[in-house]
Amino acid sequence: MGALCGGYIVAAKGLAWLHWVNVILAAISFVLCFFLQPETLYDRPQTIVHLANDDPIKKGVETKEAVAVSSSVASFSYPPYTFARSLKLITYRPGIFQKFLAPYKVMRLPGVWLVSLWYAGLVGLIVTTSVVAPQLVAAPPYLWGKGVGLINLGGIFGTLLGCVSSTAILVINSSLTHAQIYTYFIADFTTKRLAKKDVHGFSEPESRLMTALPALAIATFGSLVFGFVAQNPSPKGWVGLQFGQGMVAFGLMQAPSVGFNYLIESYGSLSGDCFVAVTSARAIIAFAWTFFVGEWVHDNGPAEAFGIFGMLMGVFGLMTIPMLIWGKRLRIWTSKWVPKGTGM
Repeated sequence: MGALCGGYIVAAKGLAWLHWVNVILAAISFVLCFFLQPETLYDRPQTIVHLANDDPIKKGVETKEAVAVSSSVASFSYPPYTFARSLKLITYRPGIFQKFLAPYKVMRLPGVWLVSLWYAGLVGLIVTTSVVAPQLVAAPPYLWGKGVGLINLGGIFGTLLGCVSSTAILVINSSLTHAQIYTYFIADFTTKRLAKKDVHGFSEPESRLMTALPALAIATFGSLVFGFVAQNPSPKGWVGLQFGQGMVAFGLMQAPSVGFNYLIESYGSLSGDCFVAVTSARAIIAFAWTFFVGEWVHDNGPAEAFGIFGMLMGVFGLMTIPMLIWGKRLRIWTSKWVPKGTGM
């Protein structure tokens, strides 16, 4: 929505106000997060639980000790969770250096690289098209003037379509106090079908990856459509630009959601660190692409730039096929780096 409004803000108030509006929105978001988003990190008291030896002869003589989270502590012994307490900004835990290194360590896991490249390529594409498209329609034969931001409508429609087709259906079980969310239309539907075909009724995490291939292909072709239409402007060429950007936005809504589910299922206890690594890779590649794309398009034309971006996106998508074939073996081989109990 910001991309749509940018041209009108600049035309009415000047370029400086484009950034002041961002400052105002960021300040509002900060205040809302500070007062309305509580800190839920909480360590429950741990107690030493004595477990009797299973051997009936030695029972009562030897015991095993285990640290367990106590569930028998009276509720009134907990400090009250007040609104002021929910505003706490820092909860220090030992081992900050190890926590800082944790996202880098998960880069040893092949699945993290795959999803990182998906996400980074898709975000890089949508950002570069959003940067280049207004410049294209500001020049002849379009000359859209202050309405150059309207070229991003294609991205909005692609986003909405991608959300609808990968929407999560919320199923509330009246006998429970929680809700179960199923991404039914895509990943979970395919996973359940493959599980039914398996002899033991199981499905591997890699079965989800296949559902991302159509979205990755659509985004790849969207980059090519955008680049070659931009290279050959015509009075109706803006339609092709809209379609290209919409195809990229559609892929951005689809593929990463599948990839994130794959990481959660494959590396459960490390999924938080995996997301940090994926987000970092996304930021680096998106910045790198936008850093030089303007000069590249100016010197050699958009067809070359977005043709190569599309080629890279195609390579990132094709990397899914080896993971479909050897993904389980790779997870077994790298299981020594993953804490037990994560569904390897």
